[in-house]
Amino acid sequence: MRHTSYIEISRQAYRQNMDFLKSDIGPKTEISVVVKGNAYGHGIENIVLLAEENGIRHFSTFSADEAIRVHNSSKSDSEVMIMGMLEDEDLKEIIQKGISFYVFEFERLDAAIKVAKKLNVKAKIHVEVETGFHRTGFEWEEKEALLEILKENAEQLSLKGLCTHYAGAESISNYVRVRKQIKLYKKFKTWFESQGLNFDKYHTACSAATLLYPETKMDLVRIGITSYGFWPTQETYMYRYQSLPVNNKNPLKRLISWKSSVMNIKSVKMGEFIGYGSSYMTPRNMQIALVPIGYGHGYSRLLSNQGKVLISGKIVFVTGTVTMNSIAVDVTDLEKVMKGDEVVIIGVQGELEITVASFGESSQQVNYELLTRLPLDIPRRIVE
Repeated sequence: MRHTSYIEISRQAYRQNMDFLKSDIGPKTEISVVVKGNAYGHGIENIVLLAEENGIRHFSTFSADEAIRVHNSSKSDSEVMIMGMLEDEDLKEIIQKGISFYVFEFERLDAAIKVAKKLNVKAKIHVEVETGFHRTGFEWEEKEALLEILKENAEQLSLKGLCTHYAGAESISNYVRVRKQIKLYKKFKTWFESQGLNFDKYHTACSAATLLYPETKMDLVRIGITSYGFWPTQETYMYRYQSLPVNNKNPLKRLISWKSSVMNIKSVKMGEFIGYGSSYMTPRNMQIALVPIGYGHGYSRLLSNQGKVLISGKIVFVTGTVTMNSIAVDVTDLEKVMKGDEVVIIGVQGELEITVASFGESSQQVNYELLTRLPLDIPRRIVE
């Protein structure tokens, strides 16, 4: 059965990104590839395959369901780490499969200990400490009680990591806040070590922190958006620009291309309205091509009368309101547009390119949001 659109994932681009990141991070720090949000819209199974081809053996997920998908996709017995949602009812399977997970509250820690005792299998945990992000993590005032539980239950726990997360490392406006977080994390680390408690790995850095705060690299870094070919922000790129090689000022390559085809073509006379409502009146006699993708496929309604796609190697613009399942584009000035012609929503056609960032410019959405909105049921395939 044919789908209305499909996504291509570039193996070569992924290899280039990983080569750059490995060189930039250095050999002493392990890379954990973050695959939350269906691998930022790229498909968990696709990215696990590509990452393992490039020597990656550690993956970070947000939830248990994502972790199981990584575990089932791995061909190299890679480590899997859950950073967020984990129901108590899923602990048995997660612990049995050797999947590690964050503990950031006493309730989850107690539940993990109980399940580990019952199974007689150590729970692999990463203790998250609160340093200023104010979402999850043990507070400084809770450290003594936490230490006591960790020591008393050493037979049930494998202390895989001590971790935290930075609040906006990608923006200079958060510099003071991030510096305070780094200082408090180091304070936690020193205190635990002074109490005779050590962890296998110390990790705090996301993509932005890895690129901008070298001291946060530590034993492991959690790399998300940059592995998919995007800088966390334009600000991040500008900060790093001078340090990039003269012959490679754009080392990150987009993996994803999103394509569809022309569904039908219609002539519309001057002065008529196109689509729902009256947001677009034709200023001349026009040829309109309908493309079968809409906000139900992750193409934002905010792109009504603003979005653009490529057809016949030319940029054409959305006319009228983006609907759930389709957009109309102006092909009046193109020659020989036919039903079935390729439509590039993200990617290259001829000499032109539609980037993910171009959506952001039109709709004020960030790369992260646009990518993760791409539905699971759009077919994804790896291309060279």
